[in-house]
Formats: sequence, C-alpha cells, structure tokens
Amino acid sequence: MAVCRPLVNVYNLSGACTKAAIKMPTVFGAPMRNDLLNFVHDQLRKNSRQPYAVSPKAGHQTSAESWGTGRAVARIPRVRGGGTHRSGQGAFGNMCRGGHMYAPTKVWRRWHRRVNIQQRRYAMCSAIAATGVPALVMARGHRVDRIPELPLVVSGDVEKIKKTKEAVKVLKVLKAWSDIQKVYQSKRFRAGKGKMRNRRRIQKRGPIVIFEKDDGLTRAFRNIPGITLLNVNHMNILKLAPGGHMGRFAIWTEGAFRSLDKLYGTRKTPSTKKADFSLPSSKMTNTDLNRLLTCRAIRSVLRPRRMKAMRKGQKVKKNPLKNMQAMLKLNPFALGEHNIRVAKQKAALKRKQERLAAKHAPKKPKTETQTETEKQPKKAKAQKEKKSEPKPSKVQKA
Repeated sequence: MAVCRPLVNVYNLSGACTKAAIKMPTVFGAPMRNDLLNFVHDQLRKNSRQPYAVSPKAGHQTSAESWGTGRAVARIPRVRGGGTHRSGQGAFGNMCRGGHMYAPTKVWRRWHRRVNIQQRRYAMCSAIAATGVPALVMARGHRVDRIPELPLVVSGDVEKIKKTKEAVKVLKVLKAWSDIQKVYQSKRFRAGKGKMRNRRRIQKRGPIVIFEKDDGLTRAFRNIPGITLLNVNHMNILKLAPGGHMGRFAIWTEGAFRSLDKLYGTRKTPSTKKADFSLPSSKMTNTDLNRLLTCRAIRSVLRPRRMKAMRKGQKVKKNPLKNMQAMLKLNPFALGEHNIRVAKQKAALKRKQERLAAKHAPKKPKTETQTETEKQPKKAKAQKEKKSEPKPSKVQKA
C-alpha cells in the first residue's frame, strides 16, 4: 500500500501549476498485489488467442499398406507402386518422413479463460495505485526524472487538442517527452520468427493518456510512438500494466481523475457504477511497524511490558519409563522403589565380587601339622562307615 498525500496539483497546457487542487482518489491507497495482477493479466491475455491445428488429413494423403512379416523389414505401412524413390518408403507413422505428427493439435482446445470479476477489479485497483508510486514507475523503465509529480494530472483543455504538434508541445512542456525519446531509441527488429509474421519491428511502451471525453484528443496523440490512449470508463489492465508489470507512466486528464472515486468508491461510499464492489483495503493502514511500536502516543496507552513473563513452550509428551519426573506424577512411591532396587543390585554385585576374589586368591603352602590333622578325620570317617554297614543274614536251612 502506497502512502498517499491528500491533494494533487493540476497542470495546464503551458506546464504551470493551477490553483485547482484535487483530492487524491481513494483507489490510489489500495493494496498493490503483484501476484494477483500477474495472474489476471496472464489469464486475460489468453482471450486474444486464435485457434490453430494441423489438417486432419495431414500425413495420410498417400496410399500405403504394411508388407507384413517375413520380409525382413519393419511392419510400418509402406507406399505402394514403383518407379520412384517414394515407393516402398514408410508412411503414416509419426516416426516416418511425411507421416502424421504425434498427438495432432485440435481446434477444440480450451483457448480462452474466464476470470472472476472481483479478481479483475482488485487487479485494476492495484495497477491504478502503482501508477502513483514514482519508484515503481521508474523501475518499469520510464523516464520520469523531471516530471513535476506523480500522478500527473492535466487540465481538461488537453481533451480539446486536435493537432499532433500541439500534443507534442504539451508533452515537452510537462517534461514527458524524454519518455517518448526512449521509445524512438528502442525501435529494433524482433528476434525470432515473428519477423515473418507481420511483427517485424518492436519498441518499448511510452506513457498512457487516460481521458474522460474525446474531443479530438485521440487524433492528436495516436500518431506519437509509444503512446496509449484509454478511456477512464473502459479501463484495460492489459494496457495499464503491460506484460503484467505494474507501474506504467500515466497522464490523467482532470475529468478522468475526478471520476475515479465514483468508479471505484471510497472507504465510506461504495462505487456508483460497479455493483457489489467495495474498494480493497490492506490489513495494516501503516506498515511501518517499528515506528508504531516506538511512537509515544501509542506507548502511553499500552500496559507496561511484563519482564518476567514466561512463554509456555509446546507441550511435549514424556515417557514415564525413562523420565523419573513423569513417573512420580503417576506413582509417588516410584523413587523409593527405585532406591531399594538399586541398593539390592549394589549388594548383589558386592557379594559376587567377594566370591570371585576369594576364588582367585593365591593358596598358601601347607605345614606338617596341618597335613596330619587333615588325615586323622579321614581315617575316623572310614571306620565309622565300616561299622554302619549291615551284616549279611544267615540263610536258614530247610
């Protein structure tokens, strides 16, 4: 959205600023949607296409038949007859010389496009708003360094001009002739095959003159190269934003400039000529956010900043089997059970280490007294075992 000044000056045919100042139309404050403008321009541009297609008979205007199998040649249809190089050559197929093309083009393709009327109107508002931004006009390539102001509004007397030399004089007085000189210098031959199709020379676009009444204006300006003439009641986005690029240099007549509020309406009053249309508005009336946040008038009515406010992060689901804090919420005794389990594991590990240490400890050499004491219990044990054995019973005689 462009930042608009409240009033626009009107210039007469001598280039002087008149006392009559016009209120800036509200449409110049509309959002400039470059993406929407590109889409609408691309779709509307397709409505001037002419259908094209190849002949339905193309590639089949010969007598040919396949030779079949067993001839050691491909089964493509071959031209009949003899006495010429053409006989025996392949025919009909898209891989053959003189055959049909693959997927032949048809005239019943969907050539034209229907575009939503609300989108077209929005794009037109964006294109009009861009004509009042000097940066966009210069970025598009127009020579507007010496122009007194944009948008450039000329008094209604310019609509009564009937001679081209008078129109040239007006353009020179308004410092707009340098943009016409750019058009003269840009005239060149087209690259490509368009040279063969009545599009031999090309040139850049110059200013567009938007008028309300034609009292000879079109006859005066139409022979100047690069100039486009447009009635304010029949605006064309293809001419106001050629190539889908917003920011064309526009010269408005006073009557056309005054009628913009009636055509597109304001923030309070709807359009009188476009049904069910309200002027598009941006979400922010002032996009300078840093200046808004640092403005004293705004900061005086805001509450003080919370210095210790903690922003809640995104809630993350935690696994209680791996996270003790999550487990304690489910089972308050989990920590005690965990400590007991760890203590048991430590005690078991300690006993295991002691057994291993005792098992692998080096053995001390035995003395004579130790060997005698070890032998005595073995002898006593053997005698006890003999006594405990039962005696065999005597067999009774029959």
